[in-house]
Amino acid sequence: MASAAGTQAKAAGEPKTFILVHGTWLGGWSWQYVRRILERAGHDVYAPSLTGCGDRSHTTSPEVGLGTHIEDIVNIIDFESLDNVILVGHSFAGMVITGVADARRDRIRRIVFFDALVPAGNRMSGVSRTPEGELSEYFVKRMEKFVDGYRMSFFDSYPMEMLVPDSETEIQALLKEKITLHPMRAWSDELELQNGGWNGLPRTYIHCVGQQYSMTSERMVGPARGPGWQFIELDIPRAGMLTHPQLVAETFANLT
Repeated sequence: MASAAGTQAKAAGEPKTFILVHGTWLGGWSWQYVRRILERAGHDVYAPSLTGCGDRSHTTSPEVGLGTHIEDIVNIIDFESLDNVILVGHSFAGMVITGVADARRDRIRRIVFFDALVPAGNRMSGVSRTPEGELSEYFVKRMEKFVDGYRMSFFDSYPMEMLVPDSETEIQALLKEKITLHPMRAWSDELELQNGGWNGLPRTYIHCVGQQYSMTSERMVGPARGPGWQFIELDIPRAGMLTHPQLVAETFANLT
């Protein structure tokens, strides 16, 4: 009989298929270091930029929303004929991967929230709402700064420490160069589920507890502290895929 350690080692060495979905203002480029490490280890890795983001920022429009981003990833699964996928989402891409899992749950091996928002209960969009279902006053006020009325700027709302600490000067320079505006509706659209989303699937939450500035809130993490979840803490910042790619890649590769 194989030992548990032997089984885990075999799973870690087994070629896997990953789809890595970036968070707000980023792009597929944010996974480049992790992707290369996983690919060198023999894994099949997809790290696309969502519509209107990163190298696809030229495809933006006021109509681009959460449904568009879900369709981006569903189409990769369909057109690449992928199966047994480990689906990873960073930050607000927790909404995207939940929608993808809902649409293609038979193709998903495991869903992984990388310091990401876990949609649950009344939290089914990236924007808090009033009891009447209206956008919060805070977000409406924030919309006044949106470029062209719909493109959200990271730098209008957050310091660079929101992603990595000031000690990471090279990574901060990379982020300043690569960060793009983000279509508003990716946050404001509400996620509608038909098949339970992440519920019932093998699921993992990776919490970046090394984040020094404004650690991810319990409103985002909370549902993952319940039964049925694998919960992993890594001592890395929110954009740990850039600062600690080897650790992140190894953590992903060890998922079963």
